[in-house]
Amino acid sequence: MSSSVKRNRWIVIVATAVVLAVVNWAIWQKEHHLAEGEIVYLELAPVDPRSLMQGDYMALSFALANRIRVQRAIDRHKEVAENPIQTAANDSVVVRLDEFSIAHFQRLDDGSPLGDDERRLRYRLRHGDVRFATDAFFFQEGHADRFESARYGQFRANDHGELLLVALYDESLNRLGEMER
Repeated sequence: MSSSVKRNRWIVIVATAVVLAVVNWAIWQKEHHLAEGEIVYLELAPVDPRSLMQGDYMALSFALANRIRVQRAIDRHKEVAENPIQTAANDSVVVRLDEFSIAHFQRLDDGSPLGDDERRLRYRLRHGDVRFATDAFFFQEGHADRFESARYGQFRANDHGELLLVALYDESLNRLGEMER
């Protein structure tokens, strides 16, 4: 075998090992985030019943996202000359967690210290839409009726305020979608 073939084979082996290591590290981080992250509930904005009928998912929007959009519009109106409208951004919002871990808008993150019951949560702004971890919740075909009473999304928040959606809950914070036995 020529030396260039051996070298190329080693390059492929090393590149494959690096890719597998990076992918496994990312999976481990998400699993750790889901297992160890702080539970935070975000109230859903009114659910569009048509989204339940479009397929095996529910389109999600959150009341907190609506509040962020309003506050950003107010702030932008005050500073039009200084800050042009952005179509994409990543930022944080400060929320207060009540005794049930439900997040309530306090302010857009300005870097000021947090109170004991406050948390920073990361969001993405894409073409005027405020997005948290996801804007859809997927479920098994034919199970849409189990999620019609969704009122909250349960997330796990890590130390950086990044969110992962875990499940949907009703207004009494009962988990939805589990089969009755």
